Amino acid sequence: MPLTTVETPTETDGASLSHGLKQRHLSMIALGGVIGAGLFVGSGAGIAAAGPSIVIAYALSGLLVMLVMRMLGEMSAAYPSSGSFSSHAERAIGPWAGFTAGWAFWVLLCTAVGLEGIGAAQIVHGWLPGTPEWAWVALFMVVFCGTNLAAVKNFGEFEFWFAALKVGAITLFLVLGVLALAGVLPGTDSPGGSHLTELLPNGGEGLVIGLLASVFAYGGLETVTIAAAESQDPVRGVARAVRTAMWRIAVFYVGSMAVIVALVPWDSPEVVENGPYVAALDRLGIPGAGQLMNVVVLVALLSAMNANIYGASRIGYSLVERGQGPKWLGRVSGGVPRVAVMASSVFGFLCVLLSYWRPDDVFAWLLNMIGAVILVVWIFIAVFQLRLRRRLERETPERLAVRMWAFPWLTWVALAGMATVFVLMAREPDTRVQLYSTGAMTLVLAAAGYAWQRARERR
Repeated sequence: MPLTTVETPTETDGASLSHGLKQRHLSMIALGGVIGAGLFVGSGAGIAAAGPSIVIAYALSGLLVMLVMRMLGEMSAAYPSSGSFSSHAERAIGPWAGFTAGWAFWVLLCTAVGLEGIGAAQIVHGWLPGTPEWAWVALFMVVFCGTNLAAVKNFGEFEFWFAALKVGAITLFLVLGVLALAGVLPGTDSPGGSHLTELLPNGGEGLVIGLLASVFAYGGLETVTIAAAESQDPVRGVARAVRTAMWRIAVFYVGSMAVIVALVPWDSPEVVENGPYVAALDRLGIPGAGQLMNVVVLVALLSAMNANIYGASRIGYSLVERGQGPKWLGRVSGGVPRVAVMASSVFGFLCVLLSYWRPDDVFAWLLNMIGAVILVVWIFIAVFQLRLRRRLERETPERLAVRMWAFPWLTWVALAGMATVFVLMAREPDTRVQLYSTGAMTLVLAAAGYAWQRARERR
């Protein structure tokens, strides 16, 4: 059945929001959302640990993410909502599940806004060393808070151009890298396969560390399903984004990792010190490679700040509309949940202040607490997809504009993959604390959500 003929149910949590996002906005958000700052910055540690097998790590984690996106896309096309997975979890499992997934993700996004602001400020401070970092963070916060307060189309325009710059930069990098490996780039000699002679230089343990690093580099893909609820054609937007996820992950993540480890020795100190992309461009003799990539990383960080303020405000608004938060947070003006935008920005800036005031205890505890939230969200996605898919097939099969591959078997495969990641996190000292801290926060939220659910049922 053509997507345009599918009757899309209207969600109450999106009824008073505007529909100012165009198809080009959604397409570019989907395209650029996969290119996060973690890809440019965090991948260096993964390469140093896993060596050339980092390509396998990114491919395995990419397969898991593709399955999660397919499941989420199936439900978001059937039930477009600014609450995305939180709304779906409530519908399939119960209000406590929507409460838990929604508020955990809100804390994650708001904290990430602060972290990205700090990273962006450090880059600008390097260019202008006489300026205080906190002032740059405050400036970025004001700019993107203002952008999101004005109208949703402003968020869409910023993300459109941010994504275009990121896509252009990484595409140019891939083209130059492939030409160099083929031996046709002027002024460079192809290393051939000389850097790929040892696939697992640090054994299986190195691959595990690289796998864990790669899993969390994929964060941010959920934004397109949140944004789709404010687009002119939510079903078509989600369907297109989900169906192109496979090649985007394959090209941008797996492809760039393959180019990097082929061009640069995996144990080169520059991979961690300067970042893998800068190290690769330096090998190609590209002048000003370091500053060029700093600009790209700055764009990626600012893009993530903008997207996370947007995502946090919409998740928070959706929770309030469903009676799972303070009513003042859900006030809408001009089609924008402006109080939720401001609250999300303030929370993010509070995280920045904590990084200065209490870096060794409160801020460190906060970082550990959000370390595995994305995995908790993914588990909720798999569980509610298992339950809602059966219901949709029985009651309204015409809403299944996007279908999960090989249902239910691949959903169970995805759940097994998530369980494996949890086990691997428990084995590693660096991630074990994150796993336990996230688990504690999830249990507290689940208990609060269940108590709220029971109280509402009694009323």
